[in-house]
Amino acid sequence: MPETQTLHLQQDQPEGVPPLALTGERTLPDVPLENYWFRRHLVVYEWIRARVGGLDVVDMACGEGYGSDVLARTARSVVGVDANPEAHEHARLRYVAPNLRFARDLVETFAEPADVVVFLQTIEHVRNPDEILEHFKAMTARSSAPAAYITTPNLLTLAPEGAEKSENPWHIKEYRAEEFRALCEAHYADVELYGLFHAGKLGVHQFAIERLGWDRIHKTLRFSGPFYDRFTPAISTGDFALRPAAECDLDGALDFLAVCRP
Repeated sequence: MPETQTLHLQQDQPEGVPPLALTGERTLPDVPLENYWFRRHLVVYEWIRARVGGLDVVDMACGEGYGSDVLARTARSVVGVDANPEAHEHARLRYVAPNLRFARDLVETFAEPADVVVFLQTIEHVRNPDEILEHFKAMTARSSAPAAYITTPNLLTLAPEGAEKSENPWHIKEYRAEEFRALCEAHYADVELYGLFHAGKLGVHQFAIERLGWDRIHKTLRFSGPFYDRFTPAISTGDFALRPAAECDLDGALDFLAVCRP
């Protein structure tokens, strides 16, 4: 997919809501260039939404706020937490619901009790993952249904072959499946691992690249730009699939999702 650029702003924002710029640090809706990454994250939020009905949820490092809004459609309450002032102000103004609010705070210091903590595509950004997981466990300690939902990209499909890290400057540590499982199991007694994979037209696209040499063909014919200008905005959440670890090869997953319970 095309690389993110700082010149791209969110399109068609509601009146009074400042658009955010695409920098690569966080994914954004309403940027056609970013639609692949947005849908790749959104499909997981929607999967979690179906499992947090009637619960109090904290969405840590919520970024633009779209995921917190999705969770609030079923949860009893949702707090979206992010330390970035521009992201916080945008989320506060754009996503308004009686059971949804946003707090400008650090992941390490926000400590309101909750049933569920959601922490998507962020643990690879932090230097103290063990401390953060213990913090999440403490936040949900009083709940009768405590859980943490945590995702991270797969090092093996994100970074160049043989590399220990991709070129993403915001990532500190990228995980293989067993590394991620070991991290979560060091803090939680019950860890369910899932892999996110391409499906639908993205599955066909991946097959064409890997088996038919599609990248070489369209580059040779010089229609990469026009093709992806149409293809990327058309991607939907239906073009991704979450599969339990027992039913897939996690080494080939795009992202890992851990459902963690004490």
